[in-house]
This record gives sequence, structure tokens and C-alpha cells, in this order.
Amino acid sequence: MPYTVQKLARLAGVSPRTLRYYDQIGLLRPGATSTAGYRLYGPAEVDRLQQILFYRELGFSLDEIRRIVTEPRFDPLEALREHRRRLIAQKERIARLIDNVEKTIAEKEGRGTMTDREKFEGFKRQLLEENESKYGREARAKYGDEAVDRSNERFMNLTPGEYEEVTRLDKAVKDTLEAAFETGDPAGDLAQQAADLHRKWLMFFWPEYNPEAHANLAQMYVDDERFKVHYEKRPGMTEFFRDAIRIYA
Repeated sequence: MPYTVQKLARLAGVSPRTLRYYDQIGLLRPGATSTAGYRLYGPAEVDRLQQILFYRELGFSLDEIRRIVTEPRFDPLEALREHRRRLIAQKERIARLIDNVEKTIAEKEGRGTMTDREKFEGFKRQLLEENESKYGREARAKYGDEAVDRSNERFMNLTPGEYEEVTRLDKAVKDTLEAAFETGDPAGDLAQQAADLHRKWLMFFWPEYNPEAHANLAQMYVDDERFKVHYEKRPGMTEFFRDAIRIYA
């Protein structure tokens, strides 16, 4: 039985206006239209809406979600498995952060002590597991388990100051890339600055710089949608970044 906008909105816990907007931007089209002109949603649209809401819970933007679910190679079952992996990882991250907060409270109340490293352990572990969840399988297939494990160990051993610098560099890469994209020139000063910032960020994970590996990583950002969404604030931005890194490398 098909759902009208009102009925599907009530079922999913969203507003009718949201469904109309999803239709407007091409994210969720109705399967049919009634003779009276009402939008009608069938089983395929219900499943698509569930996927959209999963991605929203995981923090994806609507532009990112649209690119993912409209990709011809999109596999709904594999997407659900990926959702499950990410939600389990998220649950574990939250549990660790709660544990970190409880230890900090205990220290403030005089019931225990924490080293500076322990104070940042939960945050570093969270970032590491986010990267592993998003990119781990591809990275391990390309570079091998030993190289990835060594990179992860290197990251976990960062001092609080080094961790702060990693976070700053990640934001600086994105901000500089966005400004460089406006110039349209991947060989320009801003684009090359973004590539250099990206190299500095990588060196907190890699034992040494390898220009060929840097260029290959940039291509991986383009080829895999899960990598692409990290830098793709606007269409074409990841390809632009790849070209900038190739020139830099």
C-alpha cells in the first residue's frame, strides 16, 4: 500500500515539509502520483528514506547523502552493514568517552589521578577508530596490515600538543582547499599550500614522506565515495585536491 506524504511523514517521524524538500532536491522522489496529484511512496521509497535517516544520524550532509544513494553502484544491503559497523563503533567510542569523563571527575574529587596522556586517550582513540571504520579495509588492502598498524600506533603515541596540531592541520587543509577551489587553479599558491598542509598532516601517521604514495592516496579519495565525502564540500573539490597533490608530489 503506497503512502502519501502525510502518512509517510508520520511513519518516519519527519515533517511533510522535509519529504517535499527531499523530492525538490532529488534525494527522495515519490514512486508515483495519484490521479488527484498526491505524491505516493512505495516500498523502494520507504527503504530509501530509512537509508537517508541512517546517514543523517551518522552526520552526513544532504549533499553527501544524495551523492551516495544515487550512485549507480550503491548497494543498500552493504550500506546497512556499514551503518551497523559505524553505529557499533560509535557506541564503543561513547562508552570510552564516558569512562574518560568518569576518571576525570574522580581526579577532580581527589579519588584518583590521570596522566596528561590519559586525558587525551579517549579522543585519540575515537579519531583513530573513525578513520579505521571509514578507510581501514581499503588502506589495509593497499598498504598492508603492518603499515596501517604502525601508523595507528604512531598516532596513539602522539603527545597532547601533537594531537592538537593534527586537529588544527585537518581543519587548515579543508579551509585552504575551499579557498583554493575558488581560484580554479590546482597549481596555484593556495592549492599547493593545501597539498603541503596535507603532507604535514600525513607525517603524523606515516614514518616518512613518499610522493608516489601521497599521489595514490589522493586518487583513492576520488575513487571511493567514503573517502570523497571528507573533502567534497562542493562538486569537483576532491578531484581538484587530487590534481593539486599530484602537482605537489
